Amino acid sequence: MAANRPQLEAVASPAPGVALGAPRWLQAALRFARRKPLGASGAAVILLMGLAALLADLLAPHDPLANDFLAMFKPPGGAYWLGTDAFGRDVLSRIIYGSRTALLVGFTASFAGATIGAIIGVASAYFGGKTDLIVQRFLDIVMSFPIIILALAVVAVLGIGTVNVILAIAVSMVPRAARVVRSSALAIRETPYVDAARALGFRPRRIIFRHMLPNVMAPYLIMLTAFLGQAILLEASLSFLGLGVAEPTPAWGLMLRGGAAEFAERAPWMALFPGLAISAAVFAFNLFGDSLRDALDPKLRTL
Repeated sequence: MAANRPQLEAVASPAPGVALGAPRWLQAALRFARRKPLGASGAAVILLMGLAALLADLLAPHDPLANDFLAMFKPPGGAYWLGTDAFGRDVLSRIIYGSRTALLVGFTASFAGATIGAIIGVASAYFGGKTDLIVQRFLDIVMSFPIIILALAVVAVLGIGTVNVILAIAVSMVPRAARVVRSSALAIRETPYVDAARALGFRPRRIIFRHMLPNVMAPYLIMLTAFLGQAILLEASLSFLGLGVAEPTPAWGLMLRGGAAEFAERAPWMALFPGLAISAAVFAFNLFGDSLRDALDPKLRTL
């Protein structure tokens, strides 16, 4: 026991720089930041986006919807740190409020698409046979369309608006989530506890939701973070094409559309700063998603 005591103390010791007795979530967060600095930097950007969206009323220096025709095309500086657009609206304020739209659409669409896809994937793996074959061939047909084309088709049918954009993005993500989760669910279906649940006469719905879905949380969380960046980019693309969020709602894609070619030379900041916001958000979610995958996947986990 004396020989094993140093090893036990090393296992129980907190992460470097953390006081003894600190919460486990804090130790886990600092350990993640030390092992995955790029993922931690992505998480920091995501946290800043969340704070900007939550505190937009306090952080925005101007009303994002207020038109000031005496301040049109003001360059960055003075009262307007990032300049103004063609209607005299403050670009910085619209970017801050636009983070609300980006996160609302991104989180809602990603959660809906990943959750529905996970349920379909687990159910397809559990029933197998002809059911699995039919479901997978249907998913093949849907996945043959590029994501943006599928989203455009859904928006064309439902019309523009925030809710319809969320539905369009979620639909385009369902088949990809179903495929990834199904591959993990196929192995879980053969485990002893699933066989025991069948032998006890549990219904398929109980087995799927109580015994299989909780065990595919790792790929589900990885997909969720990966889909967030894609959802923000899709929302910006649809809004840029005039098929997403409608004016005058502050949205980064709409701001890019407002800073189109006719204003490229006269007021380049109208497209530059929203484009940087979109790039930073997508890059942050991708970095965090990759690091989360490495942390949750036993095959990629590093000591």
